[in-house]
Amino acid sequence: MAEEPTARQRFGSSDVLIDELFATTQRLRTFVDGRLREHGASVARLRTLRVLALAGEPLRMRDLAEYVGNAARTTTTIVDSLERDGLVERVRHPTDRRAFLLTLTAEGARCHREAEEYDRAALAVATGTLSDTEREQLRTLLGRIRAAVDVDADSAGGEED
Repeated sequence: MAEEPTARQRFGSSDVLIDELFATTQRLRTFVDGRLREHGASVARLRTLRVLALAGEPLRMRDLAEYVGNAARTTTTIVDSLERDGLVERVRHPTDRRAFLLTLTAEGARCHREAEEYDRAALAVATGTLSDTEREQLRTLLGRIRAAVDVDADSAGGEED
């Protein structure tokens, strides 16, 4: 009796690899988000705080959404929550009456630093079994995949299905 073909044989190694990458990414995000939530934070809030902290200047909402990689509505919801918690402040744009600029408050900067520590600790657990060489290999391989996707998106006019 013949053996059943493996998933790799049925679907090809690229399909299995990408499925594994997606599954790992989702599980990693869930794991890190769970660790952050234990301390009153979340991946979405941390990413928003991180971009505002690293920007070094106030940002427009649309620029923040682009940098974080969220839809404008999602970013607005996150910013509304951060503003309610006193972590972000909206100020009128000096030359565009329709626009607001977003900046971290002192409490927002403190929360950002604290959440980064929890994030690093969670990621250390997640990648703790990898050697420095393996981490560098993974970083290189992921960068190559991302670059290939970016080149393909650019050649297609940047449109997504």
